[in-house]
Amino acid sequence: MARDQIDTQPIQSRDELVAWLEEGSKAPSKFRIGTEHEKFPFTLNGHEPVPYEGENGIRALLGGMQALNGWEPIMEGEAIIGLADTIGGGAISLEPGGQFELSGAPLMSIHETCAEVNGHLEQVREVATPLGFGFLGLGMSPKWTLGETPVMPKGRYRIMTNYMPKVGTRGLDMMYRTCTVQVNLDFASEADMVKKLRVGLALQPVATALFANSPFTEGKPNGFLSMRSEIWRDTDNNRAGMLPFAFEEGMGFERYVDYALDVPMYFIKRGDTYIDVAGSSFRDLLAHKHPAVPGEGATVSDWANHLSTIFPEVRLKRYLEMRGADAGSWCNLCALPALWTGLYYDTQSLDAAWDLAKGWSAEQRQQLRDDVPKLGFKAQIAGRPLLEVAREVVALARQGLARRDMRDSQGRDETRFLRPIEELLASGRTQAEVLLERYHGEWGGSVEPIFDQLAY
Repeated sequence: MARDQIDTQPIQSRDELVAWLEEGSKAPSKFRIGTEHEKFPFTLNGHEPVPYEGENGIRALLGGMQALNGWEPIMEGEAIIGLADTIGGGAISLEPGGQFELSGAPLMSIHETCAEVNGHLEQVREVATPLGFGFLGLGMSPKWTLGETPVMPKGRYRIMTNYMPKVGTRGLDMMYRTCTVQVNLDFASEADMVKKLRVGLALQPVATALFANSPFTEGKPNGFLSMRSEIWRDTDNNRAGMLPFAFEEGMGFERYVDYALDVPMYFIKRGDTYIDVAGSSFRDLLAHKHPAVPGEGATVSDWANHLSTIFPEVRLKRYLEMRGADAGSWCNLCALPALWTGLYYDTQSLDAAWDLAKGWSAEQRQQLRDDVPKLGFKAQIAGRPLLEVAREVVALARQGLARRDMRDSQGRDETRFLRPIEELLASGRTQAEVLLERYHGEWGGSVEPIFDQLAY
């Protein structure tokens, strides 16, 4: 979840909301790649969750990280809740259950993205190891109950925690027990945004299968390959899902704004205070009629914060966020942005990806999205096995990256970052199925070895 925006410029009309989104359009030469990933902290001794307070807690980790990288602290009251790189644009933030997130800077290439991920994970390890904890890359915490999971001192999460059980059965699991890796990518125009949004939504279940990595809950197999993805199916369906309207004629920034206006609000932030307005309407705020802030209208911050509380499989802000993947191993944190960059930042691959998916109906897309958390590559779409579709999609991404021809200092292009998922496709098995095989075999029915084998 992104940091809260601070921009008190008033917004008077729906047209201004549309214009704000449209201002995200940029020339292809200015396209950037922003990668975000979350990870679970755990104690090296006992594999327990890590609390916020205490000399070996998350507050101490953030303090140590600040001393190491010199980033600005992000405070909420007396509590440090994150760090901001005011020069490069990256940030470190806390998710509700202590999941530690890097929101990467907007970068030119996957080479730079992977270097950023590597540098961050090395820094985190340098600070965390003396404190006695490590980090795990999985889509869902494999061992702890909801009750055992700590709660971070952030106002917006208190509001969401109270609201989630009213609108779905899995919202607290989503908040406290899941981790994702996502990539944020740019668009050149409204038409380019629409095409990318459609390709991203249609093919998001492919990414879910490619990165499926959450088969354990509370120490046992949970019956799914991506439990994280399954949890999203009943978190809050007013603000999640496959956005079928995006495929209808007339789709554009206005249509997304109308959708977002109908998504209930969580909070309004004034100064450092979060006002709980869960379930209320942004339209009332825009019309200066919101009972929580009598006479006040909406600001750019209010709109940006509201958009960050909408959770579809692909989210539109002033860029597009790919939201379908489980967090995973170190190399997978570079493979996910490589997949979508290859599809989005090469015109031929984007066109071919749309040709692949454009014949699918809304019902077929939804069925695939519903089937993938359990079936992975064994799911089907329009009579084709998903494994076959996924191989085609990854081949298109490889071709796109090859044509982009962004080289590192050793002369290598970006295609090498796809290798981890190409190896899975060659085997025909998801990462979750590999983990389950180990659990039933060499791990002897225990998830404890995962804390050694999948730690960063």
